[in-house]
Amino acid sequence: MIPAPFDYVRPSTVDEAVQALASAGEDAKVLAGGQSLLPVLRMRLAAPTTLIDLGRIAELRGVREDGDTLVIGAMTTHYDVQRDALVASHAALLKEATDTVADPQIRHRGTLGGAIAHADPAGDLLAPVLALEASLVVAGPSGRRTVPAADFFRDLFTTALASDELLVEIRIPKQTGWRVHYEKFNRVAQAWSMVAVAVTVRTEAGVIEEARVALTNMGSTPVRAAGVEAALVGVHASADSIAAAASHAAEGTNPPVDSNADVEYRRHLAEVLTGRAIAAAAGS
Repeated sequence: MIPAPFDYVRPSTVDEAVQALASAGEDAKVLAGGQSLLPVLRMRLAAPTTLIDLGRIAELRGVREDGDTLVIGAMTTHYDVQRDALVASHAALLKEATDTVADPQIRHRGTLGGAIAHADPAGDLLAPVLALEASLVVAGPSGRRTVPAADFFRDLFTTALASDELLVEIRIPKQTGWRVHYEKFNRVAQAWSMVAVAVTVRTEAGVIEEARVALTNMGSTPVRAAGVEAALVGVHASADSIAAAASHAAEGTNPPVDSNADVEYRRHLAEVLTGRAIAAAAGS
């Protein structure tokens, strides 16, 4: 199908993009990599009056350090995240999860900020961002503000972004030396997760000192597995302690029901995959 007519704007700075978005009103759409938006436009499931293309804004691309924080521009592609040395050193969980996203063609075009702003609970990058305790910097007519990842994802495809705001940066506290694993279960290669688990742990002498665990596609937003985290801290990473911690994985979740799985099967998957991810991350 052919998209409905729309005005096309291609700003070269964040300020220009914010002005264009404010002028266009609530019927505008922002184009990042386009992997989710373009199919929706072609099927006329969305008919924006204005399309604002961020592809020309150089300041939205790249990875840099800011003291103890890693800063990733919202328009940085999955391909560049995969291959960035700073990400590999200080946010390895994000790199590992990005490796599982779709296929090379999608990873060359898709962007980290676009995936986060789209807020698909089955997407692979939301749970890692949550587990890494990232902060999202958004820009609007009143300036910039920072939203913790825990407060950013509000509901299915819904975030804390106002209609006149853009996601511009992802700020991640460095986790240098932490051990990580992203465990994903899907029916076919390159598909969205039925369930996935993002695990990052800091260990000393075989004891888990800190643990962060987040789940993909176990609700309308990514969720932290608080019960798992609490059960892991201060214990040796043995088969028994991992199994005991993983048994808390589905607590407080509200998994979707679709043609792939029902609620109970997803809860079972969450427990199994959490055990595998912890074992892989902790080296047990």
